[in-house]
Amino acid sequence: MQIDRTRERNCPRSKLIGGGAEALSEAELLAVLFQCGPIPGQAIMLSRRLLARFGSLRMLLNADQRDVIATCGIGEARLAILGALRELSCRYFEETLPVGEAIRSPQDTETFLLARLRDRPHEVFCCLFLDNRHRVLLFEELFRGTIDGTTVYPREVVKRALTVNAAAIILAHNHPSGVAEPSQADERITLRIRSALELVDIRLLDHLVIGDGTCTSLASRGLL
Repeated sequence: MQIDRTRERNCPRSKLIGGGAEALSEAELLAVLFQCGPIPGQAIMLSRRLLARFGSLRMLLNADQRDVIATCGIGEARLAILGALRELSCRYFEETLPVGEAIRSPQDTETFLLARLRDRPHEVFCCLFLDNRHRVLLFEELFRGTIDGTTVYPREVVKRALTVNAAAIILAHNHPSGVAEPSQADERITLRIRSALELVDIRLLDHLVIGDGTCTSLASRGLL
C-alpha cells in the first residue's frame, strides 16, 4: 500500500498539484497531458522517448505529423494534444499585441512576431497594421514563398492598408535559415514599400526580419 502511495505522490499530475508546474521537467509536463492507460509510468516513458527522438520540446511540436505518429504510443488523440499545445503556446505570446491596444514596446512586437514566424518552414511576408495612435488593427500574412524567398507586391500592401484604414505599418518576414540578417533584396523591397505608402500618407515604422530566436530591425540599422 505504501508503494502505491509513493507512486501516486510521484506521478506528474500529483507533483504539479503539490509543487507547481515549474517543478516538473518537460517530460513530466507532457506526461500530464498524455496520462492514460493501465501501466503506471506509461505516459512519462512515452514523453521521454519523444523528447529523446526529436531532441527538444520545440522540435517535437514542430515535427512532421507523420514522423510523430510513427512513434509507438502516439495515435491521433495524442497527436491532437501536441497540436493543441503548440497552438496554445503561439496564442499565449500573440496576446502581447492584442487588437485594439497600443504597442507598448519594441520587445512586445518582437515577442509576438517570433511566436508567429520563427518556426515557419517557408518564408512568409506579413504586415502589422496600426492606427494613428499605434493601436493594433490587424496582423496579416500577405505573401507566402519558398524556403529561400517570397515575391512581394508593394501595390497589394498599400491596397490592404487602405482597406483596413491603417495609419502606420510594421512589416515582418522570416528567414527559414534561422539567420535574421537582412538581404539586399529585403532592403530594396522595404524602400519600395515605404515610397508607395508615402503616396497615401501611411507611415512605415519598421521592417523586422525574424530568425531562429533573433529579430533584426531595419529601422535600427538606419535603413528606413
